[in-house]
Amino acid sequence: MSTREKISLDAGDVRILRELQRDASRPVAEIAKAVNMSQTPCWRRIKRLKETGVIKATVAILDREALGLDFVSYAFVKLAMPSRENMETFDRMMRAWPEVVFCERVTGAVDYMIKVVVEDMRAYDEFLRFRLLDSELVTDVQSRIVVATTKDSTELPLPNEG
Repeated sequence: MSTREKISLDAGDVRILRELQRDASRPVAEIAKAVNMSQTPCWRRIKRLKETGVIKATVAILDREALGLDFVSYAFVKLAMPSRENMETFDRMMRAWPEVVFCERVTGAVDYMIKVVVEDMRAYDEFLRFRLLDSELVTDVQSRIVVATTKDSTELPLPNEG
């Protein structure tokens, strides 16, 4: 659970965030027009949303298949001893491995759920054997191979505008 305070958003902020989630590469003038706002107030709002941490980053979303990254798997990882120190060590490992694009600590029979993106099954096998299972922290990994993606979105559900 986050200890950050929830940021209060008005309808204008929500409209701007919707537009930015769809395509943040557009000029501020274009975003302002799309949300029925003049350019300077729109720019100020975007600046405030960045300063308050509502907007964490502006990035390019790449097409993994165009890059030859055709294999996606979710791995459910059980640690040998889920102590604070081991979890922190595992967290650092996950952040360091570029194949891991998503990692969350979860409840239940496993400790972590990670999303791994690589070229093919062989690359995933190497990732499992020489990275994940090579760690003394890990006692079990259950993999779920993605056969089709129904939805892949970076857009968060925002509150209704009013």
